[in-house]
Amino acid sequence: MGRGLMKLPGIRPVLALASALVLLQAMTIIMQAKWLAQAITALFEGATVSSQYPVLLLFLAAFAARYALSFWLQLVTTRYAERTGTDLRREMTEQWFRLGPRYAKTEGTGHLVTLAREGVSQYKTYLELFIPRMLGMGFIPVVVLLYVFKLDTMSGVILMLTLPILIVFMILIGLATQRKIDGQFKSYKALANHFVDTLRGLETLKTLGQSKTHEGSIMQVSQRYRKATMSTLRMAFLSSFALDFFTMLSVASVAVGLGLRLTEGQMSLFPALTVLILAPEYFLPVRMLGADYHATLDGKEAGEAINQVIARGKAAEQREKDAYASVVDQSGVLDENGAVSPTQLRVVFNRDKHGMQDAATAASWGEHSRLALTNIQVRHEAEGAYSLQDVTFQLKGLGKIGIIGASGAGKSTLIDVLAGFQPPTAGQVLVNGKHLTPELLRDWRSQTAAIPQHPYTFSGSIADNIRFYKPEASDAEVAQAAQVAGLTKLLSSLASGLHEQIGAGGRQLSGGQEQRVALARALLSERSVLLLDEPTAHLDVETEYELKQTMLPLFEGKLVFLATHRLHWMPHMDRIIVMDGGTVAETGTHQELLARKGVYYHMIEAQMEAI
Repeated sequence: MGRGLMKLPGIRPVLALASALVLLQAMTIIMQAKWLAQAITALFEGATVSSQYPVLLLFLAAFAARYALSFWLQLVTTRYAERTGTDLRREMTEQWFRLGPRYAKTEGTGHLVTLAREGVSQYKTYLELFIPRMLGMGFIPVVVLLYVFKLDTMSGVILMLTLPILIVFMILIGLATQRKIDGQFKSYKALANHFVDTLRGLETLKTLGQSKTHEGSIMQVSQRYRKATMSTLRMAFLSSFALDFFTMLSVASVAVGLGLRLTEGQMSLFPALTVLILAPEYFLPVRMLGADYHATLDGKEAGEAINQVIARGKAAEQREKDAYASVVDQSGVLDENGAVSPTQLRVVFNRDKHGMQDAATAASWGEHSRLALTNIQVRHEAEGAYSLQDVTFQLKGLGKIGIIGASGAGKSTLIDVLAGFQPPTAGQVLVNGKHLTPELLRDWRSQTAAIPQHPYTFSGSIADNIRFYKPEASDAEVAQAAQVAGLTKLLSSLASGLHEQIGAGGRQLSGGQEQRVALARALLSERSVLLLDEPTAHLDVETEYELKQTMLPLFEGKLVFLATHRLHWMPHMDRIIVMDGGTVAETGTHQELLARKGVYYHMIEAQMEAI
């Protein structure tokens, strides 16, 4: 049983109802065997068929009740699996947004999309099959065995001794299969990511004449997945054969014992026939569990992967709450004994209540707004190095803020913190003097628009992509944003203009064109805070300078954070934050930093020497 199965919401009532149905099903199995054996025994002893009609009708009633209960059980588990799968998909998607684009990039969008679609479907299958099989394995053999002991002690002992052998064998096969399925899941994850990356870069590969060469890479990844799948299937077929073989031996041993005692007159026909009918039913739950184990193992693995995503998102949410709790603690809510001071609690409650009522004002950015980062620390692993350490700065109003530094200096992590995608391990982020609680963070995100290094183009029209932040925008508003972002030349060359399909299955855009679409998307949103993370790092010099001339005028009247290692942007910035080794080395304007002859000056000097 999966470790997280009992933690699923609403699982206990479902298990209680399913257990009752399985127990009733076990009783119908016994009644079915009893009445069938009774009818056959009577016929063997010379009774007429018509005299056994009542008994046969009882047998048919038990038979129908058994499969009616089975249908009801399957219906209960299917509905629960459907509801749970839908909830898991929604919760997982919510946690993606909490974890942000850095997490999606690390895990691979292909893997995450496959997990949300096929992974959730596999997990539903796992719940639909595993819950009935698990309960059947737990109840039916016990009930049947007790009844067999009542009829014949010797047969009961044989059944009791042979079942553990099957269970031990299933455990050994399961451990071996687990290793196989782990390898298959890794291959499947690699194949999903590789497939998505190939689709995105197919146009580029064709342009460079490398599409044929790339076929070899696709073939290698596909072959690894095929071999992993076939290896798992071989293990599944082996275990099914072994289960059937040992089950037949066990039933045969019971039958031989019964036959010998029948011929010697030590046992009557009715109990012997009843035990013989029940023996396969005794092993049936084990066989069904073994057969479905391999069919549900993919779903179990997918469920664990989904729960890991959700757990990681909840851990990030908890860190946000812990950071806020530390701020409350510093506000004097706790007395000297560590207890809550009622007077101080009312003060903070009233302050936070007022803050939540005024959330839009706190998060809305304008000329008089203030942003402060105090002692921000970010560490992605518990024992890992700090990506950011003791980052402290303040700013007010509108303007262009350049974040400069070498690769690995912490620029992207700082952008993620500012966007709310990365909760700080320690420290505070204050907007207009208010700590970014989860409630305020939602409003703060509604004020920000992010333009990453590799903007994502969704499968749809150019207009749909530009409308991402503002779905209700009219065609005229979209066209104006596209014109301001410098997309006029591109749109005039397309037959469908703004309605040209791009993304997967559509026209592939160049890096500069994708950046312009992302810029138009941000402009149409009319959000007052722009966050740009290396937006031109992958562009050639000519395209970058052309895009730069388009972007700079559009930054006016906004708060813009531009993280880059391209120094030619810095003279246009109102303020520069120089990152070095995860810390803020210095801040100031371009001229101030040059005069200071610190880290920034040496970066300029090194670049000039390289030129």
